[in-house]
Amino acid sequence: QVQLVESGGGLVQAGGSLRLSCTASGRTFSTYPIGWFRQAPGKEREFAAAISSGRGNTNYADSIKGRFTISRDNAKNTVYLQMNSLKPEDTAVYYCAAVESYYSGSAYSDSRYYSTWGQGTQVTVSS
Repeated sequence: QVQLVESGGGLVQAGGSLRLSCTASGRTFSTYPIGWFRQAPGKEREFAAAISSGRGNTNYADSIKGRFTISRDNAKNTVYLQMNSLKPEDTAVYYCAAVESYYSGSAYSDSRYYSTWGQGTQVTVSS
């Protein structure tokens, strides 16, 4: 089973940028779709972005489309989430997760497809 570790969170002013990293253990990382989800205080976890294996198809939530970019570097076993033009409403704990048991060519937005989760990294955007 793959293990995931997120990093790169922190405190940033509105309009600023951060890059989150999700680094995985395991030799089969390149075959897993990876997703980023976030959970704000008092709210349910929500989908942010996902990337498939292979061609790297991507999928974004409407709330972040055009501001965030997901990418992967399989040689480094890492998926990135570049976050630009950050807003206070982006404040949340960000989690990455891996799909291990379904078709690898899709970028899944439904959290039920994801079987392994990282511990999360806090992103705080001040106004």
